[in-house]
Parts: sequence; structure tokens; C-alpha cells
Amino acid sequence: MTGGEPKGVGRKAVPVAVRPGPRPQPVRWLDVVAPPSFSALVSARSWCRCGFERTARGRSGVLALIEAHTAHPESCPLLNTEGS
Repeated sequence: MTGGEPKGVGRKAVPVAVRPGPRPQPVRWLDVVAPPSFSALVSARSWCRCGFERTARGRSGVLALIEAHTAHPESCPLLNTEGS
């Protein structure tokens, strides 16, 4: 041991009082299903606990859905508490 290390603490010490807090529940999700080639078979679903829900099929539709999902927090009442 060197310097300021407490006595009895070493590499094999086990933390006994360290417990993770409750995990925050996600508010919104984005689920994309795509083959490796990102062909027309791609589909996606975006939903939020506030009621926002969209689905899309095809490459252009999924890309537009990803943009909508990214922009959603600005108008979501669960994530944007500025106006309340």
C-alpha cells in the first residue's frame, strides 16, 4: 500500500454498500429493422409515452421517420417542460 489508501483495501476488495439507483425509464423509442443492404425491406417504428407513434417502410420513409424521431423532443410534453 502507498500513501493515503485505507488499510485493508486492495485489488480484491468488494464494495458492499454500493447499489445502483433505480434505472430511469425511457420516454421514447426508435426500432429499425433493416437487412445489411438497407434495401426496400427496411421498416421502422418510433413511439413515445406521450402518444407520438409513427411507422415507416422503405428507405426514404425510414430516413424521414428518423428525422421526425430526432425532432420529437422539442414538442414532447414529457420531455419539454419549459412551457408548463
